[in-house]
Amino acid sequence: MNGRPNDVPIDVLVVEDGNEYLTNLTTFVADGFTYRQAQSGEAACQMIAQRRPDLVYLDMRFDRTPEEALLGNLVELSARFNGDVARARRFQQDNQGLFVLRALRETGYVGPVILSYDFGPEERRFRALSAKDPALRYCPDYADAATIRAAIIAAVQGRS
Repeated sequence: MNGRPNDVPIDVLVVEDGNEYLTNLTTFVADGFTYRQAQSGEAACQMIAQRRPDLVYLDMRFDRTPEEALLGNLVELSARFNGDVARARRFQQDNQGLFVLRALRETGYVGPVILSYDFGPEERRFRALSAKDPALRYCPDYADAATIRAAIIAAVQGRS
C-alpha cells in the first residue's frame, strides 16, 4: 500500500493534446480521483515542478500539438530517418508520449505513469520500455472505465 488515507483523492495529471482523456476520466472515472491537465510536455514538467501528482496518465500520440511545442530534436530524428523530415515529424508526433516521459523523469518525477496506448501487438517494445522504467504501465486507448480505474489504483499502490 502507498500509505494514502482512503478519503484522500488520487491526484492524476492527464497529459494529452486534446481533451478526450480528461473528459472521459472526469465523467466515468471520477470517484476518488482529482484531475489536472497539461497539453504539452513542457506544461506537464512545469505542473509537476509545482505539485507532484500521484500518477501521470499520458497520451502517446500528439498530432494536434503545434510543432514548436513537441519535445524531441527534429534534426536528430531526421538524421535517424535519412533526412526525411516528414517521416521524422510523424515519428515525433506518434511517439510524443515517450519524449514526454523522458522529460518527466529528467525533472525528477519517479511516480507511476500510465501510457494510453495499445502495446498488445508490441509487447516486446513495452517490456523493453518498462525494463528501463519499472513505474511505467499502459492502458489501451479503448479500455473501459473499470479497467482504467483498476490500472490507476494498481499503479499508485505499486502493484502490477
